[in-house]
Amino acid sequence: MNLKNLFAAAVVGLASISTATAAAAADKKVVVGYQTDALPSSVAIANGDFAKAAGYQIDFRRFNSGAEIFAAIASGDVQIGYVGSSPFAAAASRGLEVKAFYLSSISGVDEALVVRNGSAINTLADLKGKKLAAAPVSTDHYQLLALIKSLGLTEKDVQVFAIPQPEIVASYNRGDIDGGFVWDPALTELKKNGKVLVTSKDVADKGAPTFSAWVATSKFAASDPQFLKAFASVINKYYASFAADKAAWGPDSDNTKALARLLGGTAEQQAAALKNLTLLTPDVQASAAWLGGGDQSGAAKILKDTATFLKGQGKVSEVLPNYSAFVTPDALVSASN
Repeated sequence: MNLKNLFAAAVVGLASISTATAAAAADKKVVVGYQTDALPSSVAIANGDFAKAAGYQIDFRRFNSGAEIFAAIASGDVQIGYVGSSPFAAAASRGLEVKAFYLSSISGVDEALVVRNGSAINTLADLKGKKLAAAPVSTDHYQLLALIKSLGLTEKDVQVFAIPQPEIVASYNRGDIDGGFVWDPALTELKKNGKVLVTSKDVADKGAPTFSAWVATSKFAASDPQFLKAFASVINKYYASFAADKAAWGPDSDNTKALARLLGGTAEQQAAALKNLTLLTPDVQASAAWLGGGDQSGAAKILKDTATFLKGQGKVSEVLPNYSAFVTPDALVSASN
């Protein structure tokens, strides 16, 4: 089933899910961590659709990075979060029990290394001796380090600063760094005085793919599967709308205006950022290629490969035999039935 065909089915499914779950779960609460990435489903945070469909009281909290979200999950403050595969691999390797139940996007052009005008960087060969930055333990940090390694360079050849995105933007604008591997809204900000040198997809093609996902604690996934089903159904609805009705996601649309109010920037910037996403249909996500293949799942393999790289960089101390326990297609399968 493609995203366009899914749209009508998702709307009908959401209505039945909402009615069935609202009365039973009205007194339940959950804390969900999200980030500033432009996603079609983030409109459902702004307009309350997630809460309506699930029937739960949802406390949405905004974070600057996946590493921050995992810290909040570890402390017990957050049950569900939107994260990248690099901090995910690090958290899983350290024993945090979580499961990815929905892949928001995979390596594309929505994350990129932007180099500043006047930095004298025109090709990858010009990176030696430069100062670059990425958010700590983010997918961008991982891909920046992987890119440097693929060029036969080390962090002695290229200075890499692991700092939050707001600091990256400030340092870039002051001229303290030559470039940053970032996502929106920082990506849009850096491009105002620079150019994209390499995208996340380019680095993935070099052997370091990444993904972004919604994860839940294993305890919550076991105790509240109906919530994850409803949550996945809402995402399906918005992703299907995005694929089927481009006018509804243009710079003058209510959807992108809602994203701007929630995430910052302008509706025009949000519309442009959405076009950079690489999305997977629900059936592809639930297949063995991504979440449904056990230790052969694409997502599990990416987590292990990422953990192996991070161990080589001294970022984690252990790589697990496999990462199949950290991915599940259950919510997607049930949302499609």
